[in-house]
Amino acid sequence: MRIRELLDTHLVLCDMAATDKKAALTELCAPLAAQHPSLDREQMVRVLLERERLGSTGVGAGVAIPHGKLPQLGELLAVFGRSQAGVEFASIDDAPAHLFFVLFAPEDAAAMHLKALARISRLLKMAEFRETLLQATSPDQVLDAIAAAEAQI
Repeated sequence: MRIRELLDTHLVLCDMAATDKKAALTELCAPLAAQHPSLDREQMVRVLLERERLGSTGVGAGVAIPHGKLPQLGELLAVFGRSQAGVEFASIDDAPAHLFFVLFAPEDAAAMHLKALARISRLLKMAEFRETLLQATSPDQVLDAIAAAEAQI
């Protein structure tokens, strides 16, 4: 499974406006709710906030990978967002998060969920890839960068 296959230009936010965690999660869930009308954006945000209460998904180096499970899903869903200003996300290094990969999985898909999280984590450990995402000026450039990085692993 490739992360690039989960995304299209409507699921890439290059200029997030949010300045706090809840607002960022709400903004990130909006395109998923728009593409999947059966999903409730508020429920998605609640699921992500519940996961955040267990421990921040801010993994450091300006990256956050909010994730959760939704019972009504039949497939993985993802969205990418970038905040130039950064969002305080209680990251392990206390630095603001600039790059966000949100992942939702079906409740009965633990293995698929973990594989996708591992793949996203592996990609985002590459400093050059993070820098490319920070410099991208369009959703297409973000998607091209993801595809290129995935080709390397």
